[in-house]
Amino acid sequence: MTTTMSTTLVTGCAGFIGMHCAQRLLARGEQVVGIDNLNAYYDVALKQARLQRLQAHAGFTFEPIDVANRAAMRALFERVRPTRVLHLAAQAGVRYSIDQPDDYTDSNLLGFGNILQGCRTQQVQHLVYASSSSVYGGNTKLPFSERDAVDHPVSYYAATKKANEVMAHTYAHLYGTPTTGLRFFTVYGPWGRPDMALFKFTRAMLAGEPIDIYGHGQLVRDFTYIDDIVEGVLRVLDKPATPDATYDPAAPHPGTSSAPYRIFNIGNSSPTVLMDYVAALESALGITARKNMLPIQPGDMHSTAADTSALAAWVGFTPATPVQEGVARFVDWYKDFYQP
Repeated sequence: MTTTMSTTLVTGCAGFIGMHCAQRLLARGEQVVGIDNLNAYYDVALKQARLQRLQAHAGFTFEPIDVANRAAMRALFERVRPTRVLHLAAQAGVRYSIDQPDDYTDSNLLGFGNILQGCRTQQVQHLVYASSSSVYGGNTKLPFSERDAVDHPVSYYAATKKANEVMAHTYAHLYGTPTTGLRFFTVYGPWGRPDMALFKFTRAMLAGEPIDIYGHGQLVRDFTYIDDIVEGVLRVLDKPATPDATYDPAAPHPGTSSAPYRIFNIGNSSPTVLMDYVAALESALGITARKNMLPIQPGDMHSTAADTSALAAWVGFTPATPVQEGVARFVDWYKDFYQP
Protein backbone atom coordinates (compact mmCIF):
# COMPACT_ATOMS: atom_id res chain seq x y z
CA MET A 1 0.00 0.00 0.00
CA THR A 2 1.14 3.54 -0.65
CA THR A 3 -0.01 6.21 1.74
CA THR A 4 -0.09 9.92 1.03
CA MET A 5 -1.48 11.22 4.31
CA SER A 6 0.36 11.14 7.62
CA THR A 7 0.93 7.56 8.77
CA THR A 8 2.30 6.23 12.04
CA LEU A 9 4.09 2.87 11.94
CA VAL A 10 3.56 0.95 15.20
CA THR A 11 5.79 -2.08 15.67
CA GLY A 12 4.68 -4.73 18.14
CA CYS A 13 1.07 -3.68 17.57
CA ALA A 14 -0.31 -6.98 18.92
CA GLY A 15 1.66 -6.50 22.11
CA PHE A 16 0.37 -5.05 25.38
CA ILE A 17 1.61 -1.46 25.05
CA GLY A 18 1.50 -1.55 21.24
CA MET A 19 -2.21 -2.37 21.06
CA HIS A 20 -3.18 0.31 23.55
CA CYS A 21 -1.11 3.00 21.80
CA ALA A 22 -2.39 2.03 18.35
CA GLN A 23 -5.97 2.15 19.65
CA ARG A 24 -5.51 5.69 20.91
CA LEU A 25 -3.90 6.82 17.65
CA LEU A 26 -6.78 5.31 15.66
CA ALA A 27 -9.33 6.93 17.98
CA ARG A 28 -7.69 10.26 17.10
CA GLY A 29 -8.41 9.54 13.45
CA GLU A 30 -4.85 8.73 12.44
CA GLN A 31 -3.68 6.19 9.86
CA VAL A 32 -1.79 3.37 11.57
CA VAL A 33 0.22 0.61 9.96
CA GLY A 34 0.93 -2.08 12.54
CA ILE A 35 3.46 -4.88 12.33
CA ASP A 36 3.99 -7.85 14.63
CA ASN A 37 5.52 -11.30 14.21
CA LEU A 38 2.95 -12.82 16.60
CA ASN A 39 5.64 -15.02 18.14
CA ALA A 40 4.89 -17.70 20.72
CA TYR A 41 6.81 -16.16 23.66
CA TYR A 42 3.37 -16.03 25.27
CA ASP A 43 -0.20 -16.98 24.29
CA VAL A 44 -0.68 -16.12 20.62
CA ALA A 45 -4.47 -16.18 21.07
CA LEU A 46 -4.19 -13.15 23.38
CA LYS A 47 -2.12 -11.32 20.75
CA GLN A 48 -4.68 -12.16 18.08
CA ALA A 49 -7.51 -10.93 20.31
CA ARG A 50 -5.67 -7.62 20.74
CA LEU A 51 -5.12 -7.42 17.00
CA GLN A 52 -8.82 -7.94 16.32
CA ARG A 53 -9.59 -4.83 18.34
CA LEU A 54 -7.35 -2.81 16.03
CA GLN A 55 -8.66 -4.41 12.85
CA ALA A 56 -12.12 -3.03 13.64
CA HIS A 57 -10.77 0.42 12.67
CA ALA A 58 -10.83 1.53 9.02
CA GLY A 59 -7.57 3.46 9.49
CA PHE A 60 -5.60 0.36 10.52
CA THR A 61 -3.49 -1.89 8.30
CA PHE A 62 -1.68 -4.96 9.64
CA GLU A 63 1.40 -6.61 8.19
CA PRO A 64 2.85 -9.78 9.78
CA ILE A 65 6.52 -8.83 9.68
CA ASP A 66 9.44 -9.57 12.01
CA VAL A 67 11.53 -6.45 12.67
CA ALA A 68 14.67 -8.61 12.40
CA ASN A 69 13.87 -9.37 8.72
CA ARG A 70 16.01 -6.74 6.98
CA ALA A 71 14.60 -7.16 3.46
CA ALA A 72 10.98 -7.13 4.66
CA MET A 73 11.59 -4.06 6.81
CA ARG A 74 13.30 -2.17 4.00
CA ALA A 75 10.38 -2.94 1.67
CA LEU A 76 7.87 -1.94 4.36
CA PHE A 77 9.46 1.48 4.89
CA GLU A 78 9.61 2.10 1.14
CA ARG A 79 5.96 1.11 0.73
CA VAL A 80 4.45 2.86 3.76
CA ARG A 81 6.75 5.90 4.02
CA PRO A 82 5.66 6.54 7.62
CA THR A 83 5.66 10.05 9.02
CA ARG A 84 6.42 8.75 12.51
CA VAL A 85 7.49 5.46 14.00
CA LEU A 86 6.49 4.09 17.40
CA HIS A 87 8.80 1.13 17.95
CA LEU A 88 7.44 -1.18 20.64
CA ALA A 89 8.38 -4.56 19.14
CA ALA A 90 11.01 -6.35 21.18
CA GLN A 91 11.77 -9.62 22.82
CA ALA A 92 10.64 -8.74 26.33
CA GLY A 93 11.34 -10.28 29.71
CA VAL A 94 14.38 -10.20 31.98
CA ARG A 95 14.37 -13.85 33.08
CA TYR A 96 13.86 -15.31 29.58
CA SER A 97 16.92 -13.36 28.38
CA ILE A 98 19.13 -15.42 30.66
CA ASP A 99 18.18 -18.66 28.87
CA GLN A 100 17.47 -17.41 25.34
CA PRO A 101 19.81 -14.47 24.60
CA ASP A 102 19.78 -15.11 20.83
CA ASP A 103 16.14 -14.01 20.61
CA TYR A 104 17.12 -10.68 22.14
CA THR A 105 20.06 -10.22 19.80
CA ASP A 106 17.75 -10.75 16.81
CA SER A 107 14.75 -8.64 17.85
CA ASN A 108 16.31 -5.97 20.00
CA LEU A 109 19.62 -5.34 18.23
CA LEU A 110 19.22 -6.43 14.59
CA GLY A 111 15.57 -5.37 14.64
CA PHE A 112 16.35 -1.95 16.06
CA GLY A 113 19.09 -1.46 13.47
CA ASN A 114 16.51 -2.12 10.75
CA ILE A 115 14.15 0.44 12.33
CA LEU A 116 16.89 3.08 12.44
CA GLN A 117 17.82 2.47 8.81
CA GLY A 118 14.18 2.75 7.75
CA CYS A 119 13.78 6.01 9.66
CA ARG A 120 16.94 7.39 8.11
CA THR A 121 16.12 6.47 4.52
CA GLN A 122 12.52 7.70 4.70
CA GLN A 123 13.41 10.81 6.73
CA VAL A 124 10.89 9.97 9.44
CA GLN A 125 9.90 13.02 11.51
CA HIS A 126 10.17 11.23 14.87
CA LEU A 127 11.17 7.80 16.14
CA VAL A 128 9.87 6.97 19.63
CA TYR A 129 11.09 3.63 20.98
CA ALA A 130 10.72 1.53 24.10
CA SER A 131 13.66 1.48 26.44
CA SER A 132 13.29 0.12 29.97
CA SER A 133 13.82 0.91 33.63
CA SER A 134 16.02 -2.20 33.62
CA VAL A 135 18.84 -0.13 32.07
CA TYR A 136 19.49 1.23 35.59
CA GLY A 137 20.76 -2.23 36.50
CA GLY A 138 22.65 -2.36 39.76
CA ASN A 139 22.15 1.34 40.57
CA THR A 140 20.98 1.94 44.14
CA LYS A 141 20.46 5.72 44.13
CA LEU A 142 16.69 6.22 44.06
CA PRO A 143 14.70 7.51 42.35
CA PHE A 144 16.38 6.74 39.05
CA SER A 145 17.13 9.85 36.97
CA GLU A 146 18.02 10.22 33.31
CA ARG A 147 21.12 12.05 34.60
CA ASP A 148 22.40 8.80 36.16
CA ALA A 149 25.00 6.64 34.45
CA VAL A 150 23.48 3.38 33.18
CA ASP A 151 26.60 1.35 32.49
CA HIS A 152 26.00 -1.71 34.66
CA PRO A 153 23.00 -3.71 33.41
CA VAL A 154 22.30 -6.96 35.27
CA SER A 155 20.43 -8.77 32.47
CA TYR A 156 21.06 -9.22 28.76
CA TYR A 157 17.60 -7.76 28.10
CA ALA A 158 18.67 -4.55 29.86
CA ALA A 159 21.91 -4.49 27.87
CA THR A 160 19.96 -4.60 24.60
CA LYS A 161 17.80 -1.67 25.71
CA LYS A 162 20.85 0.37 26.69
CA ALA A 163 22.31 -0.51 23.29
CA ASN A 164 19.15 0.83 21.60
CA GLU A 165 19.66 4.19 23.30
CA VAL A 166 23.23 4.61 22.10
CA MET A 167 22.39 3.30 18.61
CA ALA A 168 19.60 5.90 18.42
CA HIS A 169 22.01 8.63 19.47
CA THR A 170 24.34 7.91 16.57
CA TYR A 171 21.48 8.22 14.07
CA ALA A 172 20.32 11.46 15.69
CA HIS A 173 23.89 12.78 15.57
CA LEU A 174 24.93 11.59 12.11
CA TYR A 175 21.69 11.86 10.15
CA GLY A 176 19.52 14.25 12.19
CA THR A 177 16.87 11.58 12.86
CA PRO A 178 14.83 12.80 15.88
CA THR A 179 14.74 9.94 18.41
CA THR A 180 13.15 9.64 21.85
CA GLY A 181 13.64 6.63 24.12
CA LEU A 182 11.13 5.93 26.88
CA ARG A 183 12.27 3.98 29.91
CA PHE A 184 9.08 2.18 30.94
CA PHE A 185 8.69 1.21 34.59
CA THR A 186 6.80 -2.10 35.21
CA VAL A 187 3.70 -1.53 33.09
CA TYR A 188 0.48 -3.32 34.06
CA GLY A 189 -3.24 -3.23 33.30
CA PRO A 190 -5.94 -4.76 31.06
CA TRP A 191 -4.69 -6.83 28.11
CA GLY A 192 -1.34 -7.19 29.91
CA ARG A 193 1.40 -9.77 29.45
CA PRO A 194 0.87 -13.29 30.85
CA ASP A 195 4.55 -13.52 31.86
CA MET A 196 4.18 -10.58 34.26
CA ALA A 197 3.49 -11.02 37.99
CA LEU A 198 -0.04 -9.57 38.06
CA PHE A 199 -1.26 -11.92 35.33
CA LYS A 200 0.43 -14.97 36.84
CA PHE A 201 -0.81 -14.18 40.36
CA THR A 202 -4.40 -13.61 39.21
CA ARG A 203 -4.51 -16.85 37.23
CA ALA A 204 -3.04 -18.86 40.12
CA MET A 205 -5.26 -17.33 42.82
CA LEU A 206 -8.45 -17.90 40.83
CA ALA A 207 -7.36 -21.53 40.33
CA GLY A 208 -6.71 -21.94 44.07
CA GLU A 209 -2.98 -22.37 43.49
CA PRO A 210 -0.15 -20.77 45.48
CA ILE A 211 1.82 -17.85 44.04
CA ASP A 212 5.61 -17.60 43.84
CA ILE A 213 6.90 -14.38 45.38
CA TYR A 214 10.53 -13.62 44.67
CA GLY A 215 12.85 -11.57 46.85
CA HIS A 216 10.78 -12.73 49.83
CA GLY A 217 8.21 -10.08 48.97
CA GLN A 218 10.59 -7.19 49.62
CA LEU A 219 11.27 -6.21 45.99
CA VAL A 220 10.10 -2.69 45.11
CA ARG A 221 8.66 -1.70 41.72
CA ASP A 222 7.31 1.56 40.33
CA PHE A 223 4.17 -0.09 38.87
CA THR A 224 2.79 2.11 36.09
CA TYR A 225 -0.76 1.79 34.75
CA ILE A 226 -1.17 1.27 31.01
CA ASP A 227 -3.41 4.32 30.41
CA ASP A 228 -0.73 6.57 31.91
CA ILE A 229 1.91 4.96 29.71
CA VAL A 230 -0.20 5.55 26.58
CA GLU A 231 -0.85 9.19 27.48
CA GLY A 232 2.87 9.77 27.99
CA VAL A 233 3.83 7.95 24.80
CA LEU A 234 1.40 9.91 22.63
CA ARG A 235 2.42 13.26 24.08
CA VAL A 236 6.07 12.43 23.44
CA LEU A 237 5.31 11.16 19.93
CA ASP A 238 3.62 14.48 19.17
CA LYS A 239 6.72 16.42 20.24
CA PRO A 240 9.77 15.37 18.21
CA ALA A 241 13.10 15.36 19.99
CA THR A 242 15.22 18.48 19.54
CA PRO A 243 18.82 19.31 20.39
CA ASP A 244 19.29 20.53 23.96
CA ALA A 245 20.53 24.12 23.78
CA THR A 246 22.02 23.76 27.28
CA TYR A 247 23.90 20.54 26.50
CA ASP A 248 27.53 20.79 27.65
CA PRO A 249 29.97 18.24 26.19
CA ALA A 250 32.35 19.02 29.05
CA ALA A 251 29.70 17.76 31.49
CA PRO A 252 27.40 15.64 29.29
CA HIS A 253 23.81 14.97 30.35
CA PRO A 254 23.10 11.31 29.45
CA GLY A 255 19.44 12.02 28.64
CA THR A 256 19.91 14.83 26.10
CA SER A 257 22.39 15.83 23.40
CA SER A 258 23.52 18.41 20.90
CA ALA A 259 21.65 16.10 18.48
CA PRO A 260 17.82 15.67 18.36
CA TYR A 261 17.89 12.96 21.02
CA ARG A 262 15.94 12.58 24.25
CA ILE A 263 15.53 9.92 26.93
CA PHE A 264 12.71 9.98 29.46
CA ASN A 265 11.64 7.87 32.40
CA ILE A 266 7.94 7.07 32.36
CA GLY A 267 6.87 5.64 35.70
CA ASN A 268 4.38 6.23 38.49
CA SER A 269 6.81 7.93 40.92
CA SER A 270 5.21 5.75 43.61
CA PRO A 271 7.44 2.74 44.31
CA THR A 272 5.45 -0.12 45.81
CA VAL A 273 6.67 -3.10 47.83
CA LEU A 274 5.65 -6.31 46.07
CA MET A 275 3.60 -7.46 49.08
CA ASP A 276 1.49 -4.30 48.86
CA TYR A 277 0.86 -5.07 45.18
CA VAL A 278 -0.26 -8.56 46.20
CA ALA A 279 -2.51 -7.05 48.88
CA ALA A 280 -4.18 -4.86 46.24
CA LEU A 281 -4.80 -7.98 44.15
CA GLU A 282 -6.15 -9.92 47.15
CA SER A 283 -8.55 -7.05 47.80
CA ALA A 284 -9.71 -6.88 44.18
CA LEU A 285 -10.26 -10.65 43.95
CA GLY A 286 -11.59 -11.16 47.47
CA ILE A 287 -9.10 -14.03 47.84
CA THR A 288 -6.18 -14.43 50.25
CA ALA A 289 -3.20 -15.79 48.35
CA ARG A 290 -1.16 -18.75 49.48
CA LYS A 291 2.39 -17.50 49.12
CA ASN A 292 5.64 -19.30 48.31
CA MET A 293 8.40 -16.95 49.45
CA LEU A 294 11.47 -17.39 47.27
CA PRO A 295 14.87 -15.66 46.90
CA ILE A 296 15.51 -12.96 44.31
CA GLN A 297 15.98 -14.32 40.78
CA PRO A 298 19.14 -13.88 38.68
CA GLY A 299 18.88 -10.72 36.59
CA ASP A 300 16.27 -9.11 38.85
CA MET A 301 16.71 -5.62 40.28
CA HIS A 302 15.86 -5.11 43.95
CA SER A 303 14.12 -1.75 43.58
CA THR A 304 12.97 0.65 40.89
CA ALA A 305 11.59 4.15 41.23
CA ALA A 306 11.20 6.79 38.54
CA ASP A 307 12.11 10.46 38.67
CA THR A 308 9.68 11.75 36.03
CA SER A 309 10.44 15.47 36.34
CA ALA A 310 12.07 15.55 32.87
CA LEU A 311 8.98 14.03 31.24
CA ALA A 312 6.71 16.46 33.09
CA ALA A 313 8.81 19.42 31.95
CA TRP A 314 8.80 18.17 28.33
CA VAL A 315 5.13 17.23 27.85
CA GLY A 316 3.31 18.42 30.99
CA PHE A 317 2.24 14.95 32.13
CA THR A 318 3.05 12.68 35.07
CA PRO A 319 1.60 9.18 35.56
CA ALA A 320 -0.36 8.93 38.82
CA THR A 321 -2.90 6.05 38.78
CA PRO A 322 -2.93 4.43 42.25
CA VAL A 323 -1.97 0.74 42.25
CA GLN A 324 -5.20 -0.28 44.00
CA GLU A 325 -7.27 1.33 41.24
CA GLY A 326 -5.17 -0.07 38.39
CA VAL A 327 -5.13 -3.60 39.81
CA ALA A 328 -8.92 -3.55 40.26
CA ARG A 329 -9.32 -2.55 36.59
CA PHE A 330 -7.03 -5.38 35.53
CA VAL A 331 -9.06 -7.90 37.54
CA ASP A 332 -12.30 -6.67 35.94
CA TRP A 333 -10.78 -7.15 32.49
CA TYR A 334 -9.30 -10.56 33.34
CA LYS A 335 -12.60 -11.93 34.60
CA ASP A 336 -14.44 -10.54 31.59
CA PHE A 337 -11.89 -11.97 29.12
CA TYR A 338 -11.24 -15.38 30.66
CA GLN A 339 -14.43 -16.08 32.64
CA PRO A 340 -17.31 -14.48 30.70
